[in-house]
Amino acid sequence: MKKLGFIWTLLFMAFIGALIGGFTNHLAIKMLFRPHEAKYIGKYRLPFTPGLIPKRRDELAMQLGKTVTNYLLTPETFRKKFLTPDMEKKAENFLQQKLEQHILLSKKSLNDWLDIAGATNVAEKAERKALEVLDTQLNAVRLKLTTGSVEEVLPQKWRVEAAGRIPDVTAYILGRSEQYFESDEGKAMFRKMIDDFLASKGTFGNMVNMFFGESESLVGKVQREALKFVAAPGTFDLVNTVILKEWEKLQKRPVEELLSGFDWDGLFDSIRSYAKKELVLEERLNKTISDYWPQGAEWTAVNVTPALTGFAFKQAGDQLEISLRKLKIDDMVREQVDTFPVAVLEDLVLGISRREFKMITVLGALLGGIIGIVQGLIVFATNLS
Repeated sequence: MKKLGFIWTLLFMAFIGALIGGFTNHLAIKMLFRPHEAKYIGKYRLPFTPGLIPKRRDELAMQLGKTVTNYLLTPETFRKKFLTPDMEKKAENFLQQKLEQHILLSKKSLNDWLDIAGATNVAEKAERKALEVLDTQLNAVRLKLTTGSVEEVLPQKWRVEAAGRIPDVTAYILGRSEQYFESDEGKAMFRKMIDDFLASKGTFGNMVNMFFGESESLVGKVQREALKFVAAPGTFDLVNTVILKEWEKLQKRPVEELLSGFDWDGLFDSIRSYAKKELVLEERLNKTISDYWPQGAEWTAVNVTPALTGFAFKQAGDQLEISLRKLKIDDMVREQVDTFPVAVLEDLVLGISRREFKMITVLGALLGGIIGIVQGLIVFATNLS
């Protein structure tokens, strides 16, 4: 009977020890978060209120921000996760895809793009502006050409080149004259000239005609003499000198005198009509980018997109540490944690460590039970002595 009493006493003390150990651990865990706010009796604040974490939330938020900045969201972490060759290739493909989809291969016409940019009636405005510029330039050309002498209007280089080509012109004129004099047409011209001359001289002409016989023989003689004259070296010098002197005189004459009666308005109207016909800006602006640049997608994929992506990733890598420092992630984390209700923090921590906290409670109960058994054994041993 005494032995049975000992066992019950031992079990009772183990139970009490377990109950105290489990309860104290459970209470300690609860006191990490509870109460959420300070409790007062009158003006006296109760000890251990609020709980540890609510009481030290500012320090917790600051320390959590530093931990995130120093160990979690570091520049090296971002480089390893986002600035890799694989990510760069994916970004390049994504950029090229969007570039082709929305711009290079888009069905939008140039007019549509201009409308998006806020530019309206571009074709009409551009055509009007182009014709205004054309009118200004045409009037300037007209004023230039009709003011001053030929030598003042024509550039010196042109006048020198023109003078240098006078021998060629002389040779061309004499060559064509020789061909004409030798032709049947030239012979007929000589015949007509001689007949008209003799006919105009009356009796004297008849006497000359009788003296030379038929006019055909006289035509042949005149034709031969004309050919000799054209082929003579002095003829070339004579004609060349005459043309050169006439060219020098021509340079002194006012351009307006030479161009008097010229239909400037008719010429300008023709030029305007041609320019307007060739411009057709409305039709040109109704075409897409791919109509004007069918190789645009292939060219940008090789020359533009890789360069842009590489530049962006390089700049991101170079500026990453500065950017993260400017973002002040630790302050962001601290501000966010400060705004959390304590209940949210409690749910956050318990959601992660609920099982571990239960094990701590069970461990407290186990240790309390063991301590109760040890105490029972000590009491039993003391009673025996």
